[in-house]
Amino acid sequence: MAKKELKFPHPNCFFVRNFSYLHIMKQERQINSSKTEPTKSELEILKVLWQLGPSTVRQVNIVLNEQSREVHYTSTLKLMQIMMEKELLKRNEDNMTHVYMAAVEEQKTKGELVDKFVSNLFEGSASKLMMHLVGTHKTSLEELEAIRKILDEVSHK
Repeated sequence: MAKKELKFPHPNCFFVRNFSYLHIMKQERQINSSKTEPTKSELEILKVLWQLGPSTVRQVNIVLNEQSREVHYTSTLKLMQIMMEKELLKRNEDNMTHVYMAAVEEQKTKGELVDKFVSNLFEGSASKLMMHLVGTHKTSLEELEAIRKILDEVSHK
């Protein structure tokens, strides 16, 4: 009886198929990294960096713990490293302590997120969004006056 000879790694091997898939996914993530929008947790970190400016992981972690829930230092570090890969952050490695800064502009990022939100939930209509907000949230007189002022400015352009 002749033995069937298998060459390793066999192309139908579970490990080989999944390794190839993971390799392709990693390449896609690297190609699309600059187009990736921040997750909720990444946005929290970006807000801290936009507020404080260049900061260490420890400084960011302290602010996160003060502002929201308890976040472990190592979790903040790992997330900031992922954000570096996604090109959401830059890091200055000149000193012993690494200093991180936002690599994306605050207004541009907020604008892109709002545009996507309005497009997905309000058929791209800013007026539908405004009517929803004013109709379902308690809006102060000062806020209403500010909205009127903006509307007047826009209508006179």
